[in-house]
Amino acid sequence: MSLQFSVLASGSTGNAFYLETDEHAFLVDAGLSGKQMVELLGQIDRKPEDLDGIFVTHEHSDHIKGLGVMARKYKLPVYANAKTWKAMESHIGKIDTEQKFHFDMETVQSFGGLDVESFGVSHDAAEPMFYVFHYGGRKLALMTDTGYVSDRMKGIIKSANTFVFESNHDVGMLQMGRYPWSIKRRILSDVGHVSNEDAALAMTDVIGDATSRIYLAHLSQDNNMKDLARMAVQQTLEMKGFVVGDGFDLFDTDPKKATPLCAV
Repeated sequence: MSLQFSVLASGSTGNAFYLETDEHAFLVDAGLSGKQMVELLGQIDRKPEDLDGIFVTHEHSDHIKGLGVMARKYKLPVYANAKTWKAMESHIGKIDTEQKFHFDMETVQSFGGLDVESFGVSHDAAEPMFYVFHYGGRKLALMTDTGYVSDRMKGIIKSANTFVFESNHDVGMLQMGRYPWSIKRRILSDVGHVSNEDAALAMTDVIGDATSRIYLAHLSQDNNMKDLARMAVQQTLEMKGFVVGDGFDLFDTDPKKATPLCAV
């Protein structure tokens, strides 16, 4: 049984994630234009016609920009909780009733052998939630767009084989940067985004013996850099006794380039 995935795009300009099992293929979010979504899938030699649905995390535009177009053009089922549906409906256009499905927070839905577990995060959206995917004894945890990582969240994602983990900003770059103070305050708040250092500290509580890959995701294009994020996370992990390259590795994500399709 094979669970494979790709971070199609990740960053402040748009987010999308692809996963497939032996039976199904799904997107999580479609935060780029429909044309860009098709191009990103093409980078991993996949086609939108083969998708079985889209799971939505929340209604911010960098997660739903291409959702309506993709759903309508390829007749895809869309899964979101009731508050997210209400918040995003005016932004995604009309979607046929038979394509609209509810996926409540803190529940599990099964698609063949794939169990999809939803969990809430702390972000300034209607009812933001992310997902853990269980298939064939493998566990893939996806979590960005949260101001902090609670013990409850840690318990749900703990000991995943692969993590896609928010590492949004360098605090110093953000504080010294061009954003107005109101936006800086929002990003740094409990309903904003996780910094490089806070991401690493949370990782120390969830990395397990079976963890092999951690993807640093949703990097700010203005307040972070790939090398900086990786260095900061690695240094913090090593201060806590975790050695990158000894059992697990760190990987970059990109706002315009899909990561190679990889088994969990």
